[in-house]
Amino acid sequence: MRTPEQVRWDFVQQWLAKAEQDLRAGRVILQADLEDFETVGFHAQQAAEKFLKALLVRHQIEVPKTHNIPHLRGLVAPVDSALADRSAPVDALTPFGVEYRYPGDLPPVSREQGMSAIRLAEHVRDGVLAHLRAYLEGGRPPGPGG
Repeated sequence: MRTPEQVRWDFVQQWLAKAEQDLRAGRVILQADLEDFETVGFHAQQAAEKFLKALLVRHQIEVPKTHNIPHLRGLVAPVDSALADRSAPVDALTPFGVEYRYPGDLPPVSREQGMSAIRLAEHVRDGVLAHLRAYLEGGRPPGPGG
């Protein structure tokens, strides 16, 4: 049986792994011969969202079902205001979480814009991993009795 600390550790790891998968998917799509790279923006948004949610889980802050990056940054601010502030440019990814997923009159996303979106998600990743470094380096908490 897992301890609450192990459950939390495992959940943080799962959020981080899912976020990395989104980054990889976005990078793969960038290599395609497409006219519109909105899907790269979607994966970048998803990655940034999941990295922030991993940090929230680590600190036992309720993870809302939202794609709103500014809202998530607001939840991160009490535990790491500097990270929340440094991540402000990532707010630009929020429209990719919903608006770009449905038909409408949005302009196509260029390869360069897609690459910029990936860089923004990597920026969040780097900040979150720096915040979590000691926690992650400590390894999975021991189970009952050891």
